[in-house]
Amino acid sequence: MKAYNVCVVGIGAVGAEMVRLLRRRKFPVKSLTILARSERTETIDGETYPVKVAAPEAFDGVDFAFFAGTEGAKGASQTLGWEAVKRGAVVIDNGDDFRMDPRVPLVIPEINPEALRGHQGLIANPNCSTIMALLPLAPLHKAARIQRIVAATYQAVSGTGAPAIRELEEQARAWVAGRPVEHKVYPHQILFNLLPSIGSVKDDSGETTEEIKMRNETRKILGDDAIRVCATCVRVPVFNGHSEALNVEFERPLGPDEARALLAGTPGVIVADDMQRNLYPMPMDCSGRYEVLVGRIRRDASVKNGLALFVAGDNIWKGAALNAVQIAEVLIA
Repeated sequence: MKAYNVCVVGIGAVGAEMVRLLRRRKFPVKSLTILARSERTETIDGETYPVKVAAPEAFDGVDFAFFAGTEGAKGASQTLGWEAVKRGAVVIDNGDDFRMDPRVPLVIPEINPEALRGHQGLIANPNCSTIMALLPLAPLHKAARIQRIVAATYQAVSGTGAPAIRELEEQARAWVAGRPVEHKVYPHQILFNLLPSIGSVKDDSGETTEEIKMRNETRKILGDDAIRVCATCVRVPVFNGHSEALNVEFERPLGPDEARALLAGTPGVIVADDMQRNLYPMPMDCSGRYEVLVGRIRRDASVKNGLALFVAGDNIWKGAALNAVQIAEVLIA
């Protein structure tokens, strides 16, 4: 098997998981380079890696460049992404700078791998919440055509990056010790709290950038600009694993049993739906899993042809690092 020169740009929460997953999935790595803002060493699972400064010449000879930018640490692909492409690398970008760029495929390998055909060297990872929603919704859309989605997300702090994970842990330790609970990463305390604001408000719609991403990315990935999407994105005091409540309106009737049957055979999806046994998707169960869990599948009687469901997935794995590695695996295949 051919081996490839690989680099990971950024070594926070997502970058570290990219390194782990490349090893775990036995990606054919010839050499691995880690790039960041400053030169240093990083230890991942007991192995020490040298970190070099991200600069244009660092991409010479690189086959795959994974840009690990998250909400809290992004921008590298803006300055270096196309430069890496010019030097021969295929760039897979976890940031949001190029997702809606018409030159750039926005890919979930289980849903639209055909979008990779004829790519121009830069491929975008969708937003974590979009990935979680669309893995179960894509087969339902194919069967009954989605007209409208109302989504409420429950997003873990790992989506913001390593500093937010530390902040939640420090707040929990402070509360147990009876010390004042301080916050820096978020505008309010996240411990025992919910923050219904992820991203920023760019216009007078009142929507945040995270909510706008869900609508625009859903349309691009499913290839249907007529789908109406209303999302409310909420940060919750969970370390890892995003969850979402989805209410979906279809063009034709689609019952819960038919939906379960479709989802049971969907790659990347596990049906966890048995209320009698208290079986439903939870962040604790999805963290560290490749698949997205879906459950609470039931009729939504408030609209014609409505269905309600609940999903949970590992936002750092399938929502970011894993999806990026899978894109590279599809390209190799």
